[in-house]
Amino acid sequence: MDVGTLMQQKLMEVLMLGRCSHEFSWPRRSADGEYYQVCLQCASAYQYDWKTMRRGKRVEEPVVAETAVVRRRSGQKRPTWMPRARRLKVSLPVRYRGKNLTTWYEGTIENISQSGLMFQGPQQLPANALLEMIFEMPEEISGQRNSNVLCQGRLVRTKNGVRAVAAKSEAAEEETFTLAASVLDYKFLH
Repeated sequence: MDVGTLMQQKLMEVLMLGRCSHEFSWPRRSADGEYYQVCLQCASAYQYDWKTMRRGKRVEEPVVAETAVVRRRSGQKRPTWMPRARRLKVSLPVRYRGKNLTTWYEGTIENISQSGLMFQGPQQLPANALLEMIFEMPEEISGQRNSNVLCQGRLVRTKNGVRAVAAKSEAAEEETFTLAASVLDYKFLH
């Protein structure tokens, strides 16, 4: 089946039959503080619960939170400690590189959360660097099985480490880095 026929069939399913295979965006926050996800194919919005990592019922029109910083007039300080977001522990391969760089590096994702993902790899990148990552997004977030994504992110933290590597003659060590990146956006790779 050629691409044109496949696209026509998908469009017909969505428009005529109301069915969509749903490919969800990264969860977003509405003005009331609740999270929701939007299907990238049919634009339907659904509630999203980070505690259970599950989608809820469909929502009509989420009111998008303003991006401007709201200053407190009362003079109160914002809390300096916030509870950590729930992490989905995974062991997934990831390819990553600095934005606009040509060399891809192989790493392993350790966990994914509301704030982003943490992974290990052989290459350190500069603090606050923009990066691209390719990996299989867990079904709990994307709504799809076996869905590879190209993810845009920003490096928020890096830590050096050493990993033992099995070598033929003797034990060897190689330097690794633990990198934490916030997710800015992603798109499905088909």
